[in-house]
Amino acid sequence: MQKFDAIRPFYETEVNEALQSVISHPMMKALMNFTFPEMEDEVWKAQLKKTHSIRDFQCNFIYHTVQRILENSSDGLTTSGFEHLEKNNSYLFISNHRDILLDTTLLNAALFQNGHLMTASAIGDNLVQKSFIKTLARLNRNFLVLRGLSPREMLQSSKLLSEYMGQLLLHENRSVWIAQREGRTKDGNDETNPGVLKMIGMASDEADVMQYFKKLKIVPVSISYEYDPTDVLKMPQLLAEANNEVYVKSKNEDLNTILSGVMGQKKRIHLHIGKVLDTEIDQIVAENDSSNKQIQALAQKIDDAVLSNYKLWPTNFIAYDIVHKTSTYSHMYTESEKSLFERRLEMRIGLDNPIALEGFLAMYANPVVNKLKYTNAF
Repeated sequence: MQKFDAIRPFYETEVNEALQSVISHPMMKALMNFTFPEMEDEVWKAQLKKTHSIRDFQCNFIYHTVQRILENSSDGLTTSGFEHLEKNNSYLFISNHRDILLDTTLLNAALFQNGHLMTASAIGDNLVQKSFIKTLARLNRNFLVLRGLSPREMLQSSKLLSEYMGQLLLHENRSVWIAQREGRTKDGNDETNPGVLKMIGMASDEADVMQYFKKLKIVPVSISYEYDPTDVLKMPQLLAEANNEVYVKSKNEDLNTILSGVMGQKKRIHLHIGKVLDTEIDQIVAENDSSNKQIQALAQKIDDAVLSNYKLWPTNFIAYDIVHKTSTYSHMYTESEKSLFERRLEMRIGLDNPIALEGFLAMYANPVVNKLKYTNAF
């Protein structure tokens, strides 16, 4: 067994065999019938049998799936900041995290459209427990983050993950996507966990880990959805936390969340690519003498980029005004947009559960609060 076999995507030599193993799976049929509704099954099956690389699978199949998702359950994806990237260069994209599947697939679709290298993307192994989902993830160049380990195993796993990311970025010229923290944001607050940066830095071949981060070319990414299609599914965890209870996921919760994210209404979506953090890292080194302080400062720089470039929607301003019992941002939305939001709130949460109501509204309102740190008016 090779060093990274437990976590890596398929090698190109394994792709065709992996596709053949799932070509008759009912979920593959459902995926392809959704993607190509006019196409006979034998046609897409013949195409899959001729597919021998991850890129071909992504470009000829999954890219079209993404377009269908956008057509069916959104008002479209807009992007900005791609001028900050150079063609054929690898980058470490550190992103806020709202949706299990879409955050990465939308980024890769946009990278493909703009002629850039697509990413290898981190995904928790808890999300790929079913063999078909795991095969599909590996066919989409996902690598596994192992969960539920003992402290000793976690240390070994983190080192392996760090080395694999370094291998991709510095030796294979492959971009990498990783979320700024473990798990999706449930309360609308996007915040980088310094532990993620410490993990990435474990593979450093530099005396100064900050110079290693410069080599990796960190690019902060902001993604925002006008409506979070999984907003109501995030409520049980928020309620448990509000009651100081330990939250335990139900059996098929992750799969249901993935499907809700794909099929649920999102309205408009915006993806912003930040600038590579370069001189910012020099400034951090000049101003902070210890490695810990430097990593904290780097996490803050990523947060600054994510939050200041986060696209706010009418839903965010409506929620802010409701929470603060004000009409401060009434010029940022229409009455019909407010009615639609209030109807969603009533249908999904009900008005008789104050804690759930507060959590739902905070999820949409907090991005406004966070962006106010960077701008005084909208």
